[in-house]
Amino acid sequence: MNLARRAFVVTALSAAATGALAQNTYPNKPIRVIVPFAAGSTTDIIARAIADKMSVSLGQTLVIDNRGGASGTIGQQAVATAAPDGYTIMIHSSSHTVSPSTFAKLPFDTVNDFVGVTPISSLPNALVISPSKNIKTLQELLAAARAKPGSINFASAGQGSATHLNAEKFKMAAKIEATNIPFKGSGEAVTEVMSGRVDYYFSPIAPVIGQIKEGTLLALAVGSPKRAAALPNVPTTAEAGVPGSEFNFWIGMMAPAKTPRDVVNRLHDEVEKALASPEVKERFLKLGADAWTLKPEQFDAYIKDEIKSNAALVKAAGLQPTQ
Repeated sequence: MNLARRAFVVTALSAAATGALAQNTYPNKPIRVIVPFAAGSTTDIIARAIADKMSVSLGQTLVIDNRGGASGTIGQQAVATAAPDGYTIMIHSSSHTVSPSTFAKLPFDTVNDFVGVTPISSLPNALVISPSKNIKTLQELLAAARAKPGSINFASAGQGSATHLNAEKFKMAAKIEATNIPFKGSGEAVTEVMSGRVDYYFSPIAPVIGQIKEGTLLALAVGSPKRAAALPNVPTTAEAGVPGSEFNFWIGMMAPAKTPRDVVNRLHDEVEKALASPEVKERFLKLGADAWTLKPEQFDAYIKDEIKSNAALVKAAGLQPTQ
């Protein structure tokens, strides 16, 4: 073997060994977890539940970094432009697949700038309203909306968020007029609905389960295809008379594109391990969240399909993209 060839082989072997060493020691420093919504939002609550358990298993702290605003796109951009080394990851909601249709231009490519790690949970959205509205059932809400078209409004966790799209799908199926009032996150939306200043909100169950049990919020229906285990006596919107209004709200983990595949697989396995723990199972049960995982490549395919279906929904709802 000539000297040039030998030098090439030695260099290649050295690089491979260095890469293997880096992979075997991952993680060797804290991992930043960007949550594109405010603290106290559903995505934040689920992120903290899973991060606490993963920190113990990985031997490194997972630091939650809330980057709320612009329906999650501020946090998404921070992840899209981060180094693809496994030390910046994102826990986001199904708003990730909504923003390509509700923003005229994004500073990132939703498909090509991210790699899916796994969904973490699916959570039914509950249509909640203040008891001060004196509306006890979904049919009473619809009657009020139809009696004075355009007089009612609903909250969302941002223009173009998954909670917004859920409400738009319901509005179309119910054939009512209602105005979206966007907020920076679920916390603000819930507060405004509780005060009665906003009429209703399709909220993920996690941030409202306590208020529902206390009676400061009333759940008229859930927007999921089946009833929520945490609210077994609350009908689905379809059961309550609005078929075709079902919407799947999920929370999942993603990383910057080009993150090494074995790092992505390690994170996937750690999420599955955390979800199987009794502590996380108990926390999810209290939150009304169902654990849900897919392999990274399956999650990527799911995201692509949902982007297409949400685009069709946005078009049917006549929503104009935010400039």
